[in-house]
Amino acid sequence: MDDVQEKLRILLDYWIDHNSEHEKEFRDWADKAASSSTEVAQQLREAAAKMAAASSELMKAKQALPKSKERH
Repeated sequence: MDDVQEKLRILLDYWIDHNSEHEKEFRDWADKAASSSTEVAQQLREAAAKMAAASSELMKAKQALPKSKERH
């Protein structure tokens, strides 16, 4: 189980960082789209908010993992 937990710890860090990049990208494109389509901009902002919420859930999952034991 330690291997699974360590793999999850690595994956969760990656997913959280990756989501953060997408969230920023969605917000940037929402700003660019705002002048031509407020609906597109709003949908992109909504997607960004949902990405942030997903990252929050992933962070909770990471925090719920048992602390790794130091190996000697």
